[in-house]
Amino acid sequence: MKAYVGVTDGEWYRFLAARPELNEVNFWRPSGKHGFKVLQYGEPFFFKSHYPENSVVGGGFYSGFAKLRMSEAWEFFGEANGAESLEAMRKRIELYRKEPIDPHEDPVIGCIMIRDVRFFPEDQPAPPPPGFAPNIVQGKSYDLAAQPVSSYFEELLARLLGHRVEIDFSEPWHRPGPVYGDPRLTPQRLGQKSFKAVVLQAYGRRCAITGNKIRPVLEAAHIIPVSRGGMHSIGNGLLLRSDIHTLFDRGYLSIDPDYRLLVSPRLRREFGNGDWFYERSGQLISLPEQRTDRPNRNFLEWHNENVFLAS
Repeated sequence: MKAYVGVTDGEWYRFLAARPELNEVNFWRPSGKHGFKVLQYGEPFFFKSHYPENSVVGGGFYSGFAKLRMSEAWEFFGEANGAESLEAMRKRIELYRKEPIDPHEDPVIGCIMIRDVRFFPEDQPAPPPPGFAPNIVQGKSYDLAAQPVSSYFEELLARLLGHRVEIDFSEPWHRPGPVYGDPRLTPQRLGQKSFKAVVLQAYGRRCAITGNKIRPVLEAAHIIPVSRGGMHSIGNGLLLRSDIHTLFDRGYLSIDPDYRLLVSPRLRREFGNGDWFYERSGQLISLPEQRTDRPNRNFLEWHNENVFLAS
């Protein structure tokens, strides 16, 4: 199991610490050039302030990474970006880029999304982890099974959760459900806002059924609705055009476990329309390049059996 300690500044974390209702945040990077592949979903991510303050001030659980335009990051996260407005966020990005952003430019930034965030009381920060050198600018990852960091992170995780949990740090963090009864330790679950951003990136900003690339009409759909027990997880997500999303949710469209489009006969019977869909019935949908990002076959089967209007 791993953890990551990211370096942040006082303005970002104090802004968010003053808004405890924002329990899902965007730990953004001013450039979208590099990805973030250090952690698996659900592994702990901690915030450490710059020198000379040099303290761990809080943390949460990794909920995904996406390269988003600044406006998209604001659309998804708003004040959870650590700024009071899009213009204030733009100025922060300019500060770190050390160059002005053209008023008409919408730069791509790296978004590391963290859920179930908790900030420690300002007068009770935690000391930095062992081996965290002063010249580290972005952050550092740790193998929690290694000594002496194991005992340090055991204490830090207890502070983050508000209670102690028994976890074998030598085992992988990925598990299929809640660990020791704490929903924050369900690694596959993303935050609600992160879910939208991760699905958008996984599908290459294209509707899985139509291939449409017009961003304002693309939506992250749940295969199993949250209201019926579905999670905000990449395997429970599809990127669909808004009207396709509605048809999918109402059972006029579905996808079989082999990723082929299913079209209900009711589409023609009830509306006298749908030729475009019938022509494509049985065709493969567009899928994420990463196999681990593709729809869970069991979830698709559930949709076929419980939502799809087969007759």
